[in-house]
Amino acid sequence: MTTTAASPQAPIDEQTLRARNRHFYDGLWGGARLCDPAGFNTWPLVRALTERATRRLEVAPGLRPRFPVDGGHFVDISTPALAALRAAGGQALQGSAAALPFPDASFDAVCAMDIVEHLVDDDAVLAELARVARPGAHVLLSAPLHPDSWTAFDDFVGHCRRYEPDALLAKLAAHGLTLERSAIYGMQPKASWLLKLGMWFLTHHRALAMRWYNRTLPLLARAQKPLALVNGMVPTAGVDEVLLVCRKRATQE
Repeated sequence: MTTTAASPQAPIDEQTLRARNRHFYDGLWGGARLCDPAGFNTWPLVRALTERATRRLEVAPGLRPRFPVDGGHFVDISTPALAALRAAGGQALQGSAAALPFPDASFDAVCAMDIVEHLVDDDAVLAELARVARPGAHVLLSAPLHPDSWTAFDDFVGHCRRYEPDALLAKLAAHGLTLERSAIYGMQPKASWLLKLGMWFLTHHRALAMRWYNRTLPLLARAQKPLALVNGMVPTAGVDEVLLVCRKRATQE
C-alpha cells in the first residue's frame, strides 16, 4: 500500500500558493516550540560552515532552523515563527524567498531547507539565494527527488514539484551554484500508513497532533543517523530527499 499520486498537483499562481502556505504554516507553528539547531544531524556540518560566517541567512526555517538563531538573519512567511525567532535573538523579517529584502552579496552563508519545492517559480528562489550570497559563500539547501515518487504528503504540505537529480543540478549550475557535497536527508516516515495517520491528525485533531509533535520531534531528531556526506551528488536511486552543500561561484560562467 502506498500514498503515491499520479502526478504533482495542477499549477497554481504564486499569490494563491503563498496564501495557502502561510495559512498551513501559521497553523503548524502556532502550536509548536522553537527547536535548537544543535539537535539536528545537520549541526556538525552547519557548525563548520558558519563558524567563520559573520553574516548568515536562513530562508523559511519555521521553528526548525538549522543555522544558529542568535545574531542570524531569517526570512519567513509565518508570524508565529518570526516571533519565536526574534525572541531567541534572530533578526527575522516577513517576506518571500523569491524576493529577499537584502542587497547583493550580503551573506557569508545561506540556508534554505525544504523550500524550493514549495514555490511556483523555483528559479526565482534559486536566483535570490545566489544573489544575496557573496562570491565563495556556502549555500545549503535540500530538495525532494523523483517526480514519480509523488505522494499525498507532497500535496498536503504544499509541494509544487519533486526534482529529477540531473535537472536539479542543472538548475543550480544555471544560478551560479556549484555542488560540492551532498547527503541523503529528511525525516519523513517511509511507512505510508504512518504518513496518512499523521496527516489525518493534523487535519482533524491539530492540537493533539501538535502536542505529539512537540514531544517527539526532539527524540526523532536525536535518533537521526549522522549525515553521510559525499563529494558531488550522492547516488539517488530510491532516495526521497537530498541535502546539497553548494558554493556561490566567484563569476558567472
